[in-house]
Amino acid sequence: MKTMGLLLGVLLVVAALLLAARQLGFFAGKPPQDLGVRDGRLKPPSPTPNSVSSQAGDYADHPQRREANIAPLRYTGDAKAALRRLATFLETTPGCVLVTREPAYLYAQCRTRWLKFTDDVEFFLDEAGGVIQVRSASRLGSKDFGVNRARVEALRARFDQAPRP
Repeated sequence: MKTMGLLLGVLLVVAALLLAARQLGFFAGKPPQDLGVRDGRLKPPSPTPNSVSSQAGDYADHPQRREANIAPLRYTGDAKAALRRLATFLETTPGCVLVTREPAYLYAQCRTRWLKFTDDVEFFLDEAGGVIQVRSASRLGSKDFGVNRARVEALRARFDQAPRP
């Protein structure tokens, strides 16, 4: 019984420390300085399994090329309207803040619900390919337990189901 009380006490202290760290922003990390589009590509996926990229296959020697691969978003009709629609979805997604909105590029910071880890999400309008390329990566840690993939797939579902103007 004494051991159970000690264990419960330790768990409460750990929970309190995690909540304090969350409130102080310790899990946010620092924004990368090398985001954006260069030579028609977004930054490569992370070297650890905590990101997804629709251009992962473009980096032949990358260690996470297969694991990070995700399909780009497909659109029909007006490319600029498609990107504007996606921007609206990002602005209305809980935990996401649209930071950069350019004619062919979007950058958002999305925070996880409980511990407030910040992930960087980028979209590049690839009009020649008729798609919107995407990259989503965690700032901290080496695993994301599928959070980035789930986020992109949820955005894709909303994007695909939304009425086109």
